[in-house]
Amino acid sequence: MKVKADWIEQAWQQVVHKMEETSAVIGATFPNGSKAGRYERSAPHDWIAGFWPGLLWLVYQETGNERLKALAVECERQISHTLWEFDQLHHDVGFMFELSSINQYKHLRDEEAKRHALMAASLLAGRFNAAGGFIRAWPNWGGEDHSGWAIIDCMLNLPLLYWASEEIDDPRYRHIAVIHADTVLREFVLADGSVHHIVCFDPETGKRIEAIAGQGYAADSAWARGAAWALYGFARSYGYTAKKEYVQAAERIASFFLNHLPVDKVPYWDFRLPEDEVHAPRDSSAAAIAASGLLALAALLPGESGEVYKEQAEAILLSLYENYSNWGVEEEGILMHATGYFAKDIYVDTPLIFGDYYFAEALLKLRHA
Repeated sequence: MKVKADWIEQAWQQVVHKMEETSAVIGATFPNGSKAGRYERSAPHDWIAGFWPGLLWLVYQETGNERLKALAVECERQISHTLWEFDQLHHDVGFMFELSSINQYKHLRDEEAKRHALMAASLLAGRFNAAGGFIRAWPNWGGEDHSGWAIIDCMLNLPLLYWASEEIDDPRYRHIAVIHADTVLREFVLADGSVHHIVCFDPETGKRIEAIAGQGYAADSAWARGAAWALYGFARSYGYTAKKEYVQAAERIASFFLNHLPVDKVPYWDFRLPEDEVHAPRDSSAAAIAASGLLALAALLPGESGEVYKEQAEAILLSLYENYSNWGVEEEGILMHATGYFAKDIYVDTPLIFGDYYFAEALLKLRHA
């Protein structure tokens, strides 16, 4: 039996300590990206709203800290109120309600929280475009027509639908998730394992129109966080469906991601940047998401293949711990050097709440491996 590396327990205890410290300041709010050492707060309908309560639940499940539980419950209460703000919601209700309401139901057997998650699943299912076989990402924000837009991030919203099907024994939600995943596999994932961020379809006919850059450098580049979303998302879809096409996709994307990492195993924000972008920022959040995805993949695959993915995830997390983490009180975030939206200069080279979440989630998976 392999002895667990000492750094894993040490890193986890540092996460616990920092969460106990920062939660006294952050409270039941919704941190997003860090500026000058403090997380800016977002509204409860923002796509990132679930990550802070998700972190609180991770620590609560290991420590039983009642104060952190109370904060998570209050966050869930605020998030649940967004179900009546239909025009402000989007496909990322998966992130929001899986990490808040479903966690609350799992830990506390809270039937009201379960009901909130089921309502969110119905809302997500209502975004399905039957002509194109995709879940629409966003409302028409910013003067743009998003009626035919789907994005790679949605692969990690699908678990809300799979969960709903299992919880109420109704396959409709699973059918929608599978059709969307099949569309992503066909239209987003390239032969080399790279992925598009956004693909636009004709909302009437369902015909594919084009891929656009989104948060990547260009339409034909390879946004690092998009690859991480896809890797983890296909691994989770495989776990729910056992469709071999999904695990094959996850492995192809994992291969692309791992083969394009720099020496310290934390990617630049896009894998296909021009050569003159020598000082391009990294994206530690993409590394954390991918590490958790690799561990999910490892748990689903027997023998040597799974062990290889586990070892790769551990190497990424060790680098994040040694080179990218911040444990001081002068910075609320944990993982430094993440990149939100480079082209619009939104949260570049700074902590992001979802980077912290997936780092902690992956550490916990290693701790229990």
